[in-house]
Amino acid sequence: MFVAASTRCFADLDFADACFQLGELEFDKVEVWMCDDGGHMKPSEIAADPESFATVFRETTRLTPIAICLEEDVGVETLKGICKFAKLLRVAQITIPASPLGTPFNTEIDRLREQLAVASHDGIRLSLKTKSGCLTEDPHTAVELCQAVRNLGLTLDPSYYVCGVNRGKSYDQVFPYVYHVHLRDTTPDELQVPTGLGEVDYSRLINQLERQQYNLAMTVELLPELLPDKETRPLEMRKLRMLLDTLL
Repeated sequence: MFVAASTRCFADLDFADACFQLGELEFDKVEVWMCDDGGHMKPSEIAADPESFATVFRETTRLTPIAICLEEDVGVETLKGICKFAKLLRVAQITIPASPLGTPFNTEIDRLREQLAVASHDGIRLSLKTKSGCLTEDPHTAVELCQAVRNLGLTLDPSYYVCGVNRGKSYDQVFPYVYHVHLRDTTPDELQVPTGLGEVDYSRLINQLERQQYNLAMTVELLPELLPDKETRPLEMRKLRMLLDTLL
């Protein structure tokens, strides 16, 4: 396993500045966060001209891209463009959001099969983010989706199981399906707290992943909207990176 960071940690900066900040914090691997409503790379624009944006990325930073995370659902045609962009950067992991709670299970299965077919065609692994308010809010449902859509995985964000409606319950059943990991410290009452003050058991998390032969990224994903003091953000990111480096 290795430590990476998401450009979402600096979503309030432009993409070049976000990459610069990550490099200054001694991260060398990055997950590219995409959101059409944000100031970073926008899925619709990238899909329209993936070659140009791949060039922009290489000219912007020397960080190694290891994954892409889509904040919103995108259509099949947009996903095709994102997959082409990923191939140009030699990225083989894309995270997509699960549909909102209340979406019929079969409707979600159809959507996921269609999107997985696009990703698989380009040799890219597709995973659903575990998150409150989505079908993956419940770990049992998250696993059922993976079982119903062969080769679909999960991007495990344990914060939403520590703090969400299922707080206090085991989510061990998701580990065999984990393709990617997002991390921040969390308490049952607060989604994001300073590193060391939360209840995310990083050591146990790593042990569980090792049992499944997981050897990919542990991605730091701080949410800037929950960390209003910009001056403390680099410190929190450094603390979490150092903690993970120690455990790995």
